Amino acid sequence: MARAKSRGDKETVAEQPEASKEQLLEYYRSMLLIRRFEEKAGQLYGMGLIGGFCHLYIGQEAVVVGMQAAQQPGDTVITGYRDHGHMLACGMEARGVMAELTGRRGGYSKGKGGSMHMFSREKKFFGGHGIVAAQVPLGSGLAFAHKYSKDGGVCICYMGDGAVNQGQVYESFNMAALWDLPVIYVIENNKYGMGTSVERASANPDLHERGTAYGIPGTKVNGMDVREVRQAAEAAIARARSGEGPSILEMMTYRYRGHSMSDPAKYRTKEEVSGVRQTQDPIDGLKTILLEGGMATEDDLKDIDRDIRSIVNDAAEFAQQSPEPDVSELWTDVLVEA
Repeated sequence: MARAKSRGDKETVAEQPEASKEQLLEYYRSMLLIRRFEEKAGQLYGMGLIGGFCHLYIGQEAVVVGMQAAQQPGDTVITGYRDHGHMLACGMEARGVMAELTGRRGGYSKGKGGSMHMFSREKKFFGGHGIVAAQVPLGSGLAFAHKYSKDGGVCICYMGDGAVNQGQVYESFNMAALWDLPVIYVIENNKYGMGTSVERASANPDLHERGTAYGIPGTKVNGMDVREVRQAAEAAIARARSGEGPSILEMMTYRYRGHSMSDPAKYRTKEEVSGVRQTQDPIDGLKTILLEGGMATEDDLKDIDRDIRSIVNDAAEFAQQSPEPDVSELWTDVLVEA
């Protein structure tokens, strides 16, 4: 198994880690839940039941599922606005997430946060943040809290390839390296920051090298293979938990939909998208492994899909039946007296 090197080094994870039948089936189920949930969210948005912005995670499921597989209870998670998949992977209920997307009282933020601003202290999920890269210093703060309280926790801080060019990212890198904070910076490189390709936006498109100046080791990972993601996550998390400080994981992934629901994605060809779907899809890839390895039959996987669709349909029904927040909620949760 590949392991993180000393500070400032980089490596690429390519070996196939071992995983049990039970683990692979759980990964498959988790990725499929995210895929079907996001497809349903897209439908509800088209029906006018979800307002504001909505950024779907379709295509990137292996990243968050692989990372979550390596985490322990007590670890914290924070991310940007493409966040529904992270919520589900953390164990947040599909009903509560969908209700929040539709602005209903049964949502995780009482219907007042929407797609980009819902939280669950119980599940150690600290957002969803709409400002590009705003979550990075906050995630570094969560890591500082882990170290200060000596609770043994690690913060998993996600960002996109567009966010990595923001200035506060490097202030965070400096502090995290200076204080050996237990944080993993996960760069979900889906190749396009909004509509601009990485090559056009970054002088050095090898984003895992961005921590070199601070002595933070970086690893490039195949983010379309949940097994490779888990392997890289285990090494980085073990390093952080042992007191060796932060790491950067650049997850090479791809989003099938536009940047948000309002993005027609004309900056790339249909052939490019279909090519990725046909050759690199994380769910189809794991399905092939399960079938060819004799770990599941077509009927087994159809049963899983049927169960997942039932969960997602139930979440959509719950969201539509949940009442909207009372107008008086405009004045709550806006001030804390300390």
